[in-house]
Amino acid sequence: MNNSVRNFTAFIFVAVFLLGGCSAQLAGSNDDSQAIRFGIASMPQNLDPRFATDASSERINQLLYARLVNFNESLLPVPGIADWQQLDDFSYIFRLKPERLPFTNGVPVTAKDVVATYRFVLDRKSLSPHRQSLSMIESVQRVDDETIKFSLKQPDPLFPAYLQLGIMPASSASDKEPDENVLHGSGEFELISKKQNRLTIQRRTDKQIVIFDLVKDPTVRVLKLINGEIDLLQNDLSPEMVGYLRQTEGIRSLQRRGHNFSYIGFNLNDRYTGDKRIRKALAQAINRTEIIQYVFQGAASRAESVLPGSHWAGHDQLQAYRFNPDKARQILSDLGYGPENPLQLTYKTSTDPFRIKLATVIQQQLKTVGIEMVIKSYDWGTFFGDIKAGNFQMYSLSWVGINTPDIFNYAFHSESLPPEGANRGRYVSSQVDSLLETAKKSSSLEQQKSYYRQIQEIVHSDLPYIPLWYEDQIAFTAEDIQGYRLSANGNYLSLNDIQRSKPH
Repeated sequence: MNNSVRNFTAFIFVAVFLLGGCSAQLAGSNDDSQAIRFGIASMPQNLDPRFATDASSERINQLLYARLVNFNESLLPVPGIADWQQLDDFSYIFRLKPERLPFTNGVPVTAKDVVATYRFVLDRKSLSPHRQSLSMIESVQRVDDETIKFSLKQPDPLFPAYLQLGIMPASSASDKEPDENVLHGSGEFELISKKQNRLTIQRRTDKQIVIFDLVKDPTVRVLKLINGEIDLLQNDLSPEMVGYLRQTEGIRSLQRRGHNFSYIGFNLNDRYTGDKRIRKALAQAINRTEIIQYVFQGAASRAESVLPGSHWAGHDQLQAYRFNPDKARQILSDLGYGPENPLQLTYKTSTDPFRIKLATVIQQQLKTVGIEMVIKSYDWGTFFGDIKAGNFQMYSLSWVGINTPDIFNYAFHSESLPPEGANRGRYVSSQVDSLLETAKKSSSLEQQKSYYRQIQEIVHSDLPYIPLWYEDQIAFTAEDIQGYRLSANGNYLSLNDIQRSKPH
């Protein structure tokens, strides 16, 4: 056992002892004795799939709302609640499956609901952040109760893969701000209640309750798992906590390589971070290999692009930004910065202790080349709000659940500025815009792949993001929890199958 795990074990022992006296009282406050309780680090920001963009919302909305199209493990589009047929280069017919679930108010899902959901997002007045990614759609029409026709502005062989919106009832889809507590979806789960620190959903097949409890502090999440106050937690743990839980009796561990892309983003309208030379110096001053080896203890892999190289549209030949502090110092010296005149930058992150630890390591690495980085940490809501508003110089986040190369349109097209997209750093490249639009018009996936590889090369060179790593997916469950599986993108879809093996 290494020193960090040994020290954390000693801390946990004391904390468990102190917490043990009140654990019964804490656990007893939950009347749902057979519920499966999931400890999460941040609550979903929006349960309306037309506006949700944060990871927690996306993962939970996948459980509450059915989609026309899903993805298999190979990240290829497969039918969700509809099969499809391509009529010609510009039009597709989608037919709803007979076995689809109704909305949770008992009303069947019909073509009218699909049309209303998509038309709302396509309306520029709606200010949906998903509008730009669906901009290739010319029109959405109801053919009959079971059939929807999508007409495109230009051919796109990947079109079905973009239809990832959760379908809402037409009555709600016409309302810009429906009441979250009465939203009706047609997914595998039904929303029971949402409170400030707790969200409760119920599986529709067998009435199994799943409770998402907000536990911001990862140490407290670990303690609650050990004490039986929660049954499941996933990610957002330091390597020391992971090592400790693996040695804890009665706790099951799961781990697999992940595809979620972590990066440092920049405000390109800022005087300093808008300078590509400074961004390049930053990229060469960060020792990613050291961070992965010693901070993550190997539970991550280096990344050069949003999409992993194994993705059909990925690029596994991008030239990595190697750790080269001498080059970084030279760039900064040429710009007039050095030990007597350090470059001062501000880096925003969440209050999660491990994210702050990562920020501190990066801060120390940058200090050696003459950059003074001030770390500012905020609760998740404030932090994410600042990022969407462009109120930052530097920040770090992860893209999760990325299945299609449309992420490049969503994150880097000059027309994808918030609130209509996620180009939060205000990156503008006429070359990237042109390639993105050409890729959409391409008639084959091979042609699209070629254009997306070019886009990745330009973005990699321009550095609106410093690519960091793909973090492993890691989860821990109570011993009596069965059927939970990890996906590469960290979704919660295996909650559809999770079971408790014995009375709780």
